[in-house]
Amino acid sequence: MTKKGATLIDHTGDLPAAIATQVEKFAGLSEPVEHDGLHILSDLRTGARYLECHIRGSKLVELGTIDVPLDPEEQPEYRANRELVLDHSAFDQMKDDARAKRTFSNIVAEFNVGFDEEHPIKVIGGQHRFEAIRLALDQGIDEHHGIKLYFGLDPEQRLDVQLISNTNIAVSTDLFDRMQETLSGPELRKWCQEVGLLPAGTDFADRRQRSGVITVRAARSFIVNYYRGEKVDPVMFDKCETNPILCKTGERDDEWDATKAAHAKWWNDEKLKNAGTAFAQLIDAQRKAFAKGKKGPVNVDFAEKALNYAVLTAWAFTAGVQYKNNVRLQRHFALKDQAGRDPLNAAALAKGRHKSDAENYRGLGYRTDPKERARLAELFNLQAEDGGGITPVMIDVAIKKYHAKEAQLEVERAKAKAKP
Repeated sequence: MTKKGATLIDHTGDLPAAIATQVEKFAGLSEPVEHDGLHILSDLRTGARYLECHIRGSKLVELGTIDVPLDPEEQPEYRANRELVLDHSAFDQMKDDARAKRTFSNIVAEFNVGFDEEHPIKVIGGQHRFEAIRLALDQGIDEHHGIKLYFGLDPEQRLDVQLISNTNIAVSTDLFDRMQETLSGPELRKWCQEVGLLPAGTDFADRRQRSGVITVRAARSFIVNYYRGEKVDPVMFDKCETNPILCKTGERDDEWDATKAAHAKWWNDEKLKNAGTAFAQLIDAQRKAFAKGKKGPVNVDFAEKALNYAVLTAWAFTAGVQYKNNVRLQRHFALKDQAGRDPLNAAALAKGRHKSDAENYRGLGYRTDPKERARLAELFNLQAEDGGGITPVMIDVAIKKYHAKEAQLEVERAKAKAKP
């Protein structure tokens, strides 16, 4: 039964009746210390209503859940918050503190009965503290803990709360990107799953890791560069700028927004799908070439070479350049089928360098800067013309072609500036 009689003190000036009812319900269910004086406040930046109070750990665990989607109506199976890191020393300390009857505070949550009604307290920030409290409760430790509880959030407000609460534990830029993409819709994730860049039912990584799933930044960069490549006339490739870009992370990306605006139904573009599928197969082939059981230790750098951002963007850019030339496009896609060695010939890439490179340059495909991306675009375009796979000679030619082109383009830029 819901306990009645909580005293609400409205500091917002216009508290909707529906939110007042939710606050009453929360108070009756959780029996906060502040039951006789619950102060309802408003975040003036977003208009979100919230209160701060203290409830028993047993009530928090009974009514709460950390299994919280950002978009419960359209994408309920995907989570906005970070995964629990159960093997971190800080979490071990947190569990010890909870067993020692420490009172935790600033657990951020939303009161929402629209889904998973049995757990109306949806924990957004403080998942590790929640888990420590739950484990302590198993040993009979039941202390009061402080929570900041929001009511009646819309999707934009919910994203804002997710971001500010996770910032307390240094939210990664990749998690920020994933949150933004989840809010904008499921298209990018579904496309990546369809072409094989993400396993079925899997979300983007919340932090870039070797051998892990791809990030939103990687997926956006692939699509943006494919369409940038489409704008290049293959006949003019040797005379124009062919520099792939890397999408921004942790902030709004104008290039990604512009690409979506220019290609309203990009996820239905069959040529883009074919490119995505071919690249997913290249990733798989590169990894298999260095799988366990091969001679010698596994070289992770070589195995994950396809997901180097310079490689990814240049490969996608080249697929766009050659999208009308089916012969060259198929040669580009067939790179994954190289026999006898890894498709990207990572060992040869590691030896590729120019006389102007610094002493600490480790070879082509290690860095992600503009020069690296442009060199690799030259390489993949050469390979598409020849179709014989990546060779040391081809790598050397590609690097020299890049520098020769840059020198000529610099001359043209200087001439343009000199004109009255």
